[in-house]
Amino acid sequence: MIFVTGGSGLLGKEVITQLLAQGKKVMAIYNKTLLPAFNSSLLTQVPCDILDVVGLDEFMQQDITQIYHCAAIVTFNPRRKSEMFKINIEGTANIVNAALNAGVSKMVHVSSVAALGRVKPGDMVNEKMLWTEENSSSNYGESKYLAELEVWRGIGEGLNAVVVNPTIILGAGNWEGGSSQIFKSAYDEFPWYTDGVNGFVDVRDVAAAMLQLMDSDITAERFIISAANKSYQEIFNLIATAFHKKKPHKKVTPLVAKLMWRIEAIKSRFTGKDPLLTKETAASALSKEFYDNSKLKSFLPGFTYRNMEKTISETCTALQQMLNNH
Repeated sequence: MIFVTGGSGLLGKEVITQLLAQGKKVMAIYNKTLLPAFNSSLLTQVPCDILDVVGLDEFMQQDITQIYHCAAIVTFNPRRKSEMFKINIEGTANIVNAALNAGVSKMVHVSSVAALGRVKPGDMVNEKMLWTEENSSSNYGESKYLAELEVWRGIGEGLNAVVVNPTIILGAGNWEGGSSQIFKSAYDEFPWYTDGVNGFVDVRDVAAAMLQLMDSDITAERFIISAANKSYQEIFNLIATAFHKKKPHKKVTPLVAKLMWRIEAIKSRFTGKDPLLTKETAASALSKEFYDNSKLKSFLPGFTYRNMEKTISETCTALQQMLNNH
């Protein structure tokens, strides 16, 4: 039996989809949101919070051999920092401890490139980088770095584990939250763009890489999972074209970004909702981050990425169908 956390999220859902397609038995835990309908007798869904130490121990004693730990809170809202740290760090420590207690054979932990910190302009980010206070870009990055340390502790205590650090994951998920919001912005013809650069990757490729790493002998390694480094403008233009919408045409300057995140902070105080833009996300949107994806290819020589144009056109088609069905 394979144990999956975070199955209602974009990546967790895809991991479960691919495992079921391989005929694997899956136990997926959910906290507040029941998982989407998979209609498979191979899938068992159980209500359990990753902060519930007793529940985790109980479920993992049920012949669990592998764990995919996808559950995390991704937020750049400073008011949710303590909640995010609790889930991302303490939750991961609980999963690691339960895995060690149950004698699980291997775990794949989903981290983020945010846990690698930032480099000097012009340098490539690779897996050797370590997060520090100086090169940190966000509270989220710090939470993922500290969560990774729990996994490395588990490895030190005898757990076979691999860490994956995906860049921005693109796929047909709930576009009210997470990385899928990029698609909603373009669909709504959001007029602003930046010439910042980041890594992007198809959710199906991240899941496929995780499954291949799990079924390999590789352990005690971390891998950046990124198909391509692209500018936000290029990604927004591709999405707008696929949706037959107007491309963004107003460039965000550092001054405009400062104004926008401050306005959003005020709005968020009144609405109670997460701000659309924060100081951290504004800085990230303007920065140029280039990621080196060569390590994964050297460990999994047969692995290939979908190209971004294909990912975006297929994701837009899937999202359009979801809209039409509502």
